[in-house]
Amino acid sequence: MTEAHSLILVVSAHPDDVDFGAAGSVARWCEEGNRVSYLILTDGDAGGFDPAVPRTEIAGIRRVEQRRAAAEVGVEEVEFLGYPDGALVADLALRRDIARAIRRHRPDRVVCQSPERDYTRLAASHPDHLAAGSAALGAVYPDARNPFAFPELLAEGFEPHAAGEVWLMAHPSATVYVDITTTIDKKLAAIAAHESQLPDPEATAARVLGWTSATAKAGGLPEGHFAEAFYVATLP
Repeated sequence: MTEAHSLILVVSAHPDDVDFGAAGSVARWCEEGNRVSYLILTDGDAGGFDPAVPRTEIAGIRRVEQRRAAAEVGVEEVEFLGYPDGALVADLALRRDIARAIRRHRPDRVVCQSPERDYTRLAASHPDHLAAGSAALGAVYPDARNPFAFPELLAEGFEPHAAGEVWLMAHPSATVYVDITTTIDKKLAAIAAHESQLPDPEATAARVLGWTSATAKAGGLPEGHFAEAFYVATLP
């Protein structure tokens, strides 16, 4: 699936989720002239590995790191909703806030996390990821497009908008494989920007190269290629 989409909104639970899940694809989309924006639902304030860093500083650190990572792949706009890390729930408040962002950005494509648990990759199925995926899908359909859902959004000036595609990261049954061989270095740089999360950056980079290589193989790409996988759903 190679057609260009001018506006793409990526919704993820934590800072760094999009970089592990889709940064290589995002870099490609940006290079192709599309505009990509990020909506990060939490500040990742339950993350980090260094006990010497005060917990009160983690949220600010992670916001800075995510903006730096976004710049590595060509993304300029990063919005944080500030929900508590580790306690994300796919409730109406979260759906409303994501629907507001969809109506504001008016994307052709929404990229989000899968609400389905992948038992072969449990680390990708963090409870916050599952909640983020469920809430994002509810916001895409029906909330963002339904003028009678969340009437307060209309009162705020946000008209309904219907995104035509949803791309799910870390879904157990991928349907589309994006070749990121030419942008793998940008993906690695984006991940490396999250210094507060990486006690062993070299080992992390090796793991990323390993799994993106395996993903490319699963997608039928030649030896030496790297890929990211998505489940793609279209909407009328």
